[in-house]
Amino acid sequence: MATQKDIKDRIASVKNIQKITRAMEMVAAARLRRAEQRIEALRPYARAIRKLTARVVANAQSIPNMPLLEPREDVETVAILIVTGDRGLAGAFNSQIIRAANRRQRELVKEGKQVVWYASGKRGVSSLTFRGFEVAGAYQGFTDRPSYADAREIAEDLAAAFVDGKVDRIETVHNHYISPLSQEVRNEVLLPLQEMASLLDTADEHLGTGDEDNDEPTGQSRALWLFEPEPEEILQRLIPDYLEISIFRRLLESTASEHGARMTAMRSASDNASDLIGSLTLEANRRRQAEITQEIMEVVAGAEGLS
Repeated sequence: MATQKDIKDRIASVKNIQKITRAMEMVAAARLRRAEQRIEALRPYARAIRKLTARVVANAQSIPNMPLLEPREDVETVAILIVTGDRGLAGAFNSQIIRAANRRQRELVKEGKQVVWYASGKRGVSSLTFRGFEVAGAYQGFTDRPSYADAREIAEDLAAAFVDGKVDRIETVHNHYISPLSQEVRNEVLLPLQEMASLLDTADEHLGTGDEDNDEPTGQSRALWLFEPEPEEILQRLIPDYLEISIFRRLLESTASEHGARMTAMRSASDNASDLIGSLTLEANRRRQAEITQEIMEVVAGAEGLS
């Protein structure tokens, strides 16, 4: 049975841990705000380049010979890029990505396809390595604050693998940031671009099917656009930029999701520490009261023995 001193030592230990979790919560909250600002700054540009790409594709007389635009008839090898964090202590942030990626891998294997792994973040790389998978591309050390250069490096490796025929389709599994309390795991097609859902949806919008997020006045979505140079030449320069922006958006969404998940996890840990301190304090008071009662009974028994 724990003594009163043991309980007091445990209370002191829990209080020290609580100080750490509260500090980590505040740090995560500050980093989350910066990550949200970066997402807010990127979204208008990402939306504009997505609409421009869709508009150019819709107006091109013929799609140029670009491997990134050409879907493969027989998909035999699929690359999966998982976007995780470099650190833990973020609740289920990393584990839910890894579970979703493994689930997708099993589905592809059942369809007779081979899977090639790419991973951003130490947690994803270490998890795949631990499970015995070979990681074709590992990108680490920047998940707290990813830069556009990091996205370009990933995009170049994935594009090279696709163009060289090493993979026939590239998918991503990442967390989409909704709020500090909510992140949604998404599995999206990255290459070929003709199968990318966001591009197809935007192309449909500009073909007159409706656009709730269209920044053009009503009735002008079918206006005649003049391109200089020709749309086919524009695509040659636009497609690589669009691929890089798509990956950069995923990295920023993942970063914000990680900070939000860590802030929530540390807040929950601090609350649990407060509950535990309360329970231990109550137990210590009960032990102290029992000891005092025992001492009083011993004094009374001794006094009766002397009388």
